[in-house]
Amino acid sequence: MLTFLAGGTGTPKLLDGAARVFDPAATTVVGNTGDDVELGGLLVCPDLDTVLFHGGGVLDRGTWWGIDGDTRETNAELFRIAEAAGLERGPRYLPDDAQTNGREIARWRRFSGVAEFMTIGDRDRAVHVTRTSLLDEGRTLTEVTRTLADAFGLDLDLVPMSDDPVATIVRTDEGEMHFQEYWVARRGDPAVEDVEFRGAESAEPTAETLAALAAPVVVGPSNPVTSIGPMLALPGVREALDATPVVAVSPFVEDRVFSGPAAELMRGVGYEASTAGVAEAYPFADAFVLDEADGTDLDRPVVRTDTRMDGPEDAARVARAVDDALREVA
Repeated sequence: MLTFLAGGTGTPKLLDGAARVFDPAATTVVGNTGDDVELGGLLVCPDLDTVLFHGGGVLDRGTWWGIDGDTRETNAELFRIAEAAGLERGPRYLPDDAQTNGREIARWRRFSGVAEFMTIGDRDRAVHVTRTSLLDEGRTLTEVTRTLADAFGLDLDLVPMSDDPVATIVRTDEGEMHFQEYWVARRGDPAVEDVEFRGAESAEPTAETLAALAAPVVVGPSNPVTSIGPMLALPGVREALDATPVVAVSPFVEDRVFSGPAAELMRGVGYEASTAGVAEAYPFADAFVLDEADGTDLDRPVVRTDTRMDGPEDAARVARAVDDALREVA
């Protein structure tokens, strides 16, 4: 058995070749839900959906989000109506009292669907309609995720980190904003001063998550702050990782990040934006996979390879390095 912690695009890219090294039937992926938003009444789970669409063979590999070839007629019509009606575009938070009313799973992250600031394809939207409707019927997010995984024919087990709401709130020099506003709407422009995982102190990891963390764990090259951080903020998760073999793949080559806002976010929460900073953020990691050009000296076993992943062959190479590292510490 093997468990991957997944958020953003880094770990899904690793999963692109992991099946050549690790048995999918014995693999669990715990997905970050701190990035989730309720948009126009629909719960959108970007990190779960990237794994869902990848496993179902429909992921848009150009963007690493959404469904390949999806149409966006509904999205386009929302923009047309907003423009014709003179409605303001951009992220439109629902009122404060609405943030904590309604379905609990969407707390602190509710946005209006007017001129939706996240581009949702039509087939993609069908997933969110199904998810939200099943939640409203009384199912948990874990149950709904497994239903969707069956619909997309996933070979591995995909579970959300929690059935409780945890919202990643970025504190910037322009005020607080949900991570999706910071990254999607603002393109990471405001200066980061801190990050809060709102609700984490009262949320619980699911039984399925804790069971998965009893197996050896791979932390892929995801953003340590906003992709992995929400999981680490849940009670009991760090303790579970301390008690099991953990291999982490650095998203940096020394102080150069492969993609995304990891550097700005690492600095914003007080870590060095580098592989050394990732090692400090992951004291539970027993070994690391680093790029062959990364000369960072760590106090734990290191396996080096070319960690750039532009396709399944590259991902399989990195997965083999992960396997080598696991053999050193398991």
